Amino acid sequence: MGRFPVFTDNHVQTSVIHGLRQRGWSVVRAVDVFPENTVDDVLFEHAARDGRVLVTNDRGIHRLGVTWLEAGRPFAGLVFWAQEDYASMTTGDLIRAFEALAAQEDPFAYPIRTIRPPDRSALRERFKRPRRRTR
Repeated sequence: MGRFPVFTDNHVQTSVIHGLRQRGWSVVRAVDVFPENTVDDVLFEHAARDGRVLVTNDRGIHRLGVTWLEAGRPFAGLVFWAQEDYASMTTGDLIRAFEALAAQEDPFAYPIRTIRPPDRSALRERFKRPRRRTR
């Protein structure tokens, strides 16, 4: 499919927006179009009407996407990750997740996609310090 146009809400960190733009993504921020406290319904409606994938880590918007899906209302897509996952994901992790999603043949066959923190267990094992032997 390739890079898809996105519309970010105010919860998405600026570093993610800059990273996507630097890689050629078309990104529109909600704060550039609407006043700061615009309700989620208006943001979702705008993204759907403009054919942009809404990017958020707001659980309320995620629930709104589920409601639209259940009602059969069309929208380009929704990419979500939990705010608490920012602690375990770097900006690079998020950018790589977007690039991987864009590389899929039909990334929004199911229109709601969730980005999860990468599994770093193999990396942690690789850099574990050897245990000291005790006698």
